[in-house]
Amino acid sequence: MKQITGTKQKILDTAERLFGERGYDGTSLRHIIAEAGVNLAAVHYHFGSKQELLDEVVLRKAGPVNEARLALLDRIEAEAGRRPPAVEKVLEAFLGPMVESAERNPQFVRLMGRMHAEGLIPGILRKHFQPAASRFLAALRRALPGLSEQEFLWRMHFMIGAMAHTMCRSPEFPGAAAGDVRSRIARLVVFLSAGFRAPAPRLRRSR
Repeated sequence: MKQITGTKQKILDTAERLFGERGYDGTSLRHIIAEAGVNLAAVHYHFGSKQELLDEVVLRKAGPVNEARLALLDRIEAEAGRRPPAVEKVLEAFLGPMVESAERNPQFVRLMGRMHAEGLIPGILRKHFQPAASRFLAALRRALPGLSEQEFLWRMHFMIGAMAHTMCRSPEFPGAAAGDVRSRIARLVVFLSAGFRAPAPRLRRSR
């Protein structure tokens, strides 16, 4: 990935911090230029709009994570050959790169937490994570041939919610130690693997 320097880097760093502290709606371009010590013309020149600025803030961290995910998935699928990959291995490949990114960039984790709180995560996922997510969705589907399509999609829905909650929120119960990101993800992989493998519920049809 091409290195970003100078004014553009300063704007990106400032926007990431302010979006994380104040939220997207609570941060104006004027807040960003004042903190970054640049003029409005510089923001429009490099990014065009506040939305495009947010997109680049996310992409510069999401891009390397997605590349690492796909490299791990390629290796897992090569090792599995014609057999379905193990659920745990697919989940580890998807979630593991988030650990290293979060450890290097705690400010970005805070940003994503604010985006989750403001309801912006679905749009961010579609825009910046969709190609990698599609590959992993297909790999998990091969790993879980016994699930109906509807049941599989519901469990993917639960996975996204659990992932966002785990990364962006402190534990709801006082007795649960927050732990570092690595231990949180290790627990999440165990939890999700069991959930994906659980038998489908017997649902009563609504009348």
